[in-house]
Amino acid sequence: MDKRLVVLGAGESGTGAAILAKDLGMDVFLSDSATIPQHYRDILEAEGIPYEEGGHTPERILNADEIVKSPGIPLTAPIVAAATDKHIPVVSEIEFAGRYAGDAKMVCITGSNGKTTTTLLTYHILREAGLDVGLAGNVGYSLAYQVAREPHEVYVIELSSFQLDNMYDFKANIAVIMNITPDHLDRYDHKMENYVRAKFRILRNMTPSDAFIYWKDDPVINAQLEKITVEARMFPFAEKLEEDSAAYVDAENNLILNTPGEHLEMPRADLALHGLHNLYNSMASGLSASLLHIRKDTIRKALSDFEPVEHRLEPVATIDGVRWINDSKATNVNSCYYALEAMTGPTVLILGGKDKGNDYSEILPLVRKRVKAIVAMGVDNRKITDFFSGEVARIADTHTLDEAVAAARSFAAEGDTVLLSPCCASFDLFTSYEDRGRRFKQAVKNL
Repeated sequence: MDKRLVVLGAGESGTGAAILAKDLGMDVFLSDSATIPQHYRDILEAEGIPYEEGGHTPERILNADEIVKSPGIPLTAPIVAAATDKHIPVVSEIEFAGRYAGDAKMVCITGSNGKTTTTLLTYHILREAGLDVGLAGNVGYSLAYQVAREPHEVYVIELSSFQLDNMYDFKANIAVIMNITPDHLDRYDHKMENYVRAKFRILRNMTPSDAFIYWKDDPVINAQLEKITVEARMFPFAEKLEEDSAAYVDAENNLILNTPGEHLEMPRADLALHGLHNLYNSMASGLSASLLHIRKDTIRKALSDFEPVEHRLEPVATIDGVRWINDSKATNVNSCYYALEAMTGPTVLILGGKDKGNDYSEILPLVRKRVKAIVAMGVDNRKITDFFSGEVARIADTHTLDEAVAAARSFAAEGDTVLLSPCCASFDLFTSYEDRGRRFKQAVKNL
């Protein structure tokens, strides 16, 4: 009898998993509690994959041999809890796809911040080197779809903690942890140690022939490394040369990358991405490429000609001498910290949205140093206005994007920067951080 596989969630991840299951000859069924986006519904119908939307039918789900769960669905969702009670294995799409990827090399990147840029930059270097490479996880097409229809020799995969939660036998050949700061704690019983353990699942099943790249100065990573044994070879990166640093900046301001049998240096000024956080992104990407034996001149060129990521410190326009920057992807406080660190002059900061239990004290020293005014943009801004009252000269309480842009414009003078770096999820006024960023860019262009 064919294995029965049920997929929960019909986004990129779930639809890809359903296609792979179909191609493998499984009895596949997809269920989504919400309305399935038209694009994915068209794909499911063209593929002849049975599905339901707008709710889960337990009889059609709890007869599964295995369930592939989309990352956005929490383990506490009633249908997932019911499956667990019946001892039906629940896995992530990455876990499922990884079984059928053959000998493909897996470069896996996680972290609270910087993982999208690092993933795209690593993919850029490998593609420039002529490798047969796929982009998967939180960016690109789902890994399952690519394994089924467009297999590659190497995959660069951005992994969230939600994806890592249901990965068991999957193995990374190169694992990267950029940093770990509080995020998504509502999914982890509000316990930081649960979130940290989820991130470190990226190291599962690794062997001494594999490589672990990480930020050496992250206290959370260091504390966890004291508690566990890492089988993989370790390649830490840091801004300054420290004992065993595999990547650092030397006294002449050159980026140095050291991997077995390879030594690469290039002027830091030649990097396409500026700011300290982007230096780390470049280091992690360069180390990954070097460990895959990419030629040094290819790595140098790719690190110097990469196009920045949309919604991450993205320059929008300069109007009347004021720079406008879209950092809508900053959905947590630590992301905003990195953005403020990259500012060089007086800044008008636009904050706000759906608060995930934020502690704004992390950015307070930088706000005092660099921020001349704050524009709070959201349905309920009291937490922001209360916290920053008395810390900056001016605060505006706004409830629409147009109000926020108008207030920011009134506060900014020639030579200033207006920075949208909200610290919060977007779901109070927008459908996603991309929607927020694009509407912000349009509003600025309308000026």
